[in-house]
Amino acid sequence: MFDKFKEEKGGEMTEERIEENTNEAESVESPPNTESTIGIGELMGKRAKLEEAIDYVGLMIKNLKDKRTMLEKDIEEESVDIKNLKEKLQKVSDYIDEENRGIQELTDKRLKVENEADEVASIINNLRDKLSGIDTIVGEEGNRVKQIKESRDSLES
Repeated sequence: MFDKFKEEKGGEMTEERIEENTNEAESVESPPNTESTIGIGELMGKRAKLEEAIDYVGLMIKNLKDKRTMLEKDIEEESVDIKNLKEKLQKVSDYIDEENRGIQELTDKRLKVENEADEVASIINNLRDKLSGIDTIVGEEGNRVKQIKESRDSLES
């Protein structure tokens, strides 16, 4: 009985289709004019309509269950996709953190090298000053020796 209510596209029915089926059921299942005084024919017709309505409700329930099942499946697929995206994003975040740590380490190393270069420059300046001081002393001593030689030469002459 479900087959006559099913449509090819998902089994949903329109109101026009329901009315057609109801009219068909009345003409097929109604007994010929055997009306009795207690109305048994009318009661049988109502029973047939109720059975048809129950079948239709059953079909609607089946369609709703199918739709719910499809929704559950779609939601599960989306959940898996979202979890995969979240894992990928976490990996990207980890990579970025690792790169930032690497950059910080390089910055620290560069600062150490700059500090050492500054120390070397300071040592060079100190040594240059010392050498300049020594040069000044040597120059002064050279001038004294020269003066002494000149004064000896002038005394000897």
